[in-house]
Parts: sequence; C-alpha cells; structure tokens
Amino acid sequence: ALLSATGEKYPMEAWDLNMNSLFHVLNLAKGGQIKKVFWPSSIAVFGPTTPRENTPQHTICEPTTVYGITKQVGERWCEYYYNKYGVDVRSIRYPGIISHKAMPGGGTTDYAVEIYHEAIKEGKYESFLSEDTNLPMMFMDDAIKATTAIMAAPPEKLSIRSSYNLSAISFTPKDIANSIKAEMPDFKMSYKPDFRQAIADSWPSSIDDSVAREDWNWSHDFDLNKMTSEMLTQLKKKYKA
Repeated sequence: ALLSATGEKYPMEAWDLNMNSLFHVLNLAKGGQIKKVFWPSSIAVFGPTTPRENTPQHTICEPTTVYGITKQVGERWCEYYYNKYGVDVRSIRYPGIISHKAMPGGGTTDYAVEIYHEAIKEGKYESFLSEDTNLPMMFMDDAIKATTAIMAAPPEKLSIRSSYNLSAISFTPKDIANSIKAEMPDFKMSYKPDFRQAIADSWPSSIDDSVAREDWNWSHDFDLNKMTSEMLTQLKKKYKA
C-alpha cells in the first residue's frame, strides 16, 4: 500500500494500489482459492470528528487522507465479503509501527522510526511533528504477535469482521526523545512541523482495543522504554557493521 504521507502526494495511485490489491485477494477467497484473508487497516480510518481519547471500536470514521479513505472502504468491503460470501476475513487497525529492520516507508508516524536511526548516526533529530503530538504506537514484535494471534483465533471467537482496534502505547515526540536521552544523554531534539502535522492532528491520541483483548486475548509486551532500549541496541549493531 501507499501510506498516508505518500498517498497525499499521489492520490490516484494510492487509490488504485490500495483498493485493487484488496479486490484481487477477496475475489480469490470468494472463489475458494484462499482460506483466510488478512487485511491490514489503520488508525487512518479515523478523522477529526472521531473521539480522540480512548477511541472506541464502533465510532465515527471520517478520514481526511486518501490512505484513510482506502482503509475505511477496505474495511467495509471485507465485512461485505464475509457477510455475503462467507469469506473468512480478519483485520487489524494498526497504530504507528516501529521496527529496527524496516526503514521508514512514507507514513506520518515514521518520525518514531527515523528518530532512532538519526540518534545513532547524528546524535540529533528534527521532528516533522510538534513535541506534544500524542499518537498510538506499537513495536513491530507486538504487531507480529497480534497478527499471528488474530489469524490463529477460532472464527467463532471473532465478533468484528471489518477491523479490530489495536493498541499498545501512546507517546509524543518529546516522550520518545526523553526515552532516548535516558540512554544517550547528549541526544538533541528539535521540531519543525510540516504538512504531516495536519494528518497527525486528525488521528486519535489513544485507542480502546478492549474488544480485541476480549475476543482473542490480545496483549502487548513492549512499553516505550523497553522499545527504545531494543531499538538502540539493534541499530547500534547495524551501523557498526
């Protein structure tokens, strides 16, 4: 998929890629060639009219980005194919995902990946979001854990066939900078918000994922400091190599 920030630069390409890829898979599943479908959705389905704190599973979804629109429409088609054709489709609304293995991919939450790379390489980072922009985030290990858990869950346990809210931790650029400074006291952080600030401001600051925790026993393992320690440890190895 084309992610949020990249999708705003290339809206029609984002629509074509994000939607047509889903239809190919759904129609293969409808024809019996795929037993289970996984559709990665996103907190981008929400918008400025969505409750920002502890955003509930069932709420207003009025996304303002092409990426968010494709995810919202995708959720509706997934639920439709389940109800109409019995396609076993499962989905998660991912928050921002942080990984030491993958480079930033054009998303609004990518500052939380870039900051660790720049901390190791340069000892400083200029954030494209303001210091108090609170967003839901998740370490990649937890994202993988959630994905494998929902795909392994018995179908009768799943009450949501559009997409499940998923959450782990929420933090601001200032929070993550302070977490890095605890291990790298000389790290410097500055702020220069750009067009991605408006995207971030339209998204929730925290997510209520109680339905996922109840239906398929979801739980996360990484808090901010544990994630920071792992990111810095792994990236130090990478850049020394």
